[in-house]
Amino acid sequence: MCEIPLDYVDTPHSEGAKSWSIARRLRPAQGQGINKSGLVWLGGFASDMSGLKAQFVDEWAKKNGQAFLRFDYSGHGASKGKFIDGSISDWLEQSLFLFHQSTQGPQILIGSSMGAWIALLMARRLALVENPRRLAGLILLAPAVDFTECLIWSQLDSASQRTIIDQGQWLRPSAYAPEPTPITRLLIEDGRRHLLLGNVIKTHAPVHIIHGLRDTDVPWRHVLNLLEHICADPVTLSCIPDGDHRLSRPEDLSQLGAALDQMNASVERTAIEE
Repeated sequence: MCEIPLDYVDTPHSEGAKSWSIARRLRPAQGQGINKSGLVWLGGFASDMSGLKAQFVDEWAKKNGQAFLRFDYSGHGASKGKFIDGSISDWLEQSLFLFHQSTQGPQILIGSSMGAWIALLMARRLALVENPRRLAGLILLAPAVDFTECLIWSQLDSASQRTIIDQGQWLRPSAYAPEPTPITRLLIEDGRRHLLLGNVIKTHAPVHIIHGLRDTDVPWRHVLNLLEHICADPVTLSCIPDGDHRLSRPEDLSQLGAALDQMNASVERTAIEE
């Protein structure tokens, strides 16, 4: 596969702090893909844009001639910064800036795990204060919406919670890396500013959720709770009975490809009807 070159985008900080240097790969649209929606990859917590799912979408975009943006949040992958300094607010702000700086026209957001939460927060921001027509659809993989509160903080014992409060971080054992993942007080407290569950979630675009029923990081009941809150827009749920949180096996990627095909077709039908 011909890899799109890596570049860095100077991303301003809204609070006046030093700007972030965000690593990006941007595949331009070609041929008939120029008239189709672009694709934007939003990765997971402590993940990066070089994973199998992001690479699969890149190949799919290349085949279909569609533009594809992927990048690493600050403190992730090839981007600059320290992971422990990051927060949902920071990663959302970076995602919105890269979205506007790197894309044009309608876009399909593809959010994996934490990236699904970021995608829904972006949809809310676009609808409230920007341009909802820039969002053509959302594909959410193992959506870890509100994970800092629902899937981490509320599951910790009192001793671990006290460690976060008193020491500023707690080292969480990781199933995906040899080193534990630091869970910071900043991450937990900032996450509470962005909680979505408990209110109606309006995306103003079709949503396709793909979830593995053997996902131990994001239990299926959490996804059903999310479904109950997205009640104003069309939602498709595809369950993979033996799928885990990674959703990176060939059969999982086939489901992702099918979702991309369906979303493309849905966007094209909507454009014709309008």
